[in-house]
Amino acid sequence: MKRILINATHAEEIRVALCNGNHLYDFDLENRTREQKKANIYKGHVTRVEPSLEAVFVEYGSARQGFLPIREIASDYLAGDARAGNIKNLIKEGDELIIQIEKEERGNKGAALSTFVSLAGRYLVLMPNNPRGGGISRQISGKLRDEMKQILSNLHLPKGMSVIIRTAGIGKSSEDLQHDLDHLLTIWKGIQEQNKKYPSPRLVHQEAGVITRAVRDYLRDDIAEIWVD
Repeated sequence: MKRILINATHAEEIRVALCNGNHLYDFDLENRTREQKKANIYKGHVTRVEPSLEAVFVEYGSARQGFLPIREIASDYLAGDARAGNIKNLIKEGDELIIQIEKEERGNKGAALSTFVSLAGRYLVLMPNNPRGGGISRQISGKLRDEMKQILSNLHLPKGMSVIIRTAGIGKSSEDLQHDLDHLLTIWKGIQEQNKKYPSPRLVHQEAGVITRAVRDYLRDDIAEIWVD
């Protein structure tokens, strides 16, 4: 029997365990005393361009500025082809952009950033500014993969965007997937509205906490129980 176990009585952290009988097959935790920023989305601005690193530093409202390599900068933010020329000719100090935290700050290092946003839903992951990033979870194979490809092609997805069908999307109807996609598109629209309305730096989307993520990512038909202490 599969269960989700949520241990929320400790002052320092919340722990979530996924068990099959007495076998632990996944585990996550969230520190209550430290702000979690991974997957958060911010409006920021470039403070320094470093040609030697082929990267820029971005002020997004944290104690340390984030590190954004040129390979993680969408073409919409660049004044030319990223494969040609000096980065100083492509992007400049003061340029505003929407960034997502890829890796948390560590020690004296700032967070690793990307402008290629990913929004995780129940069945899909939406990449609103990456038209070539879509596909199907590698855990889905064979005939089922072909069926999911067909369903994916029937989704009403705006031009310039892509989606990944998550493992939880296996066997779901096109209506279920479209409903999840519409929800993610609404979130992206809200992010864009905040981007137009407010100056940088600003948090424009907060990633869900560990409990919400566990329910979103792991609550499937094979989970028999959820225990909370």
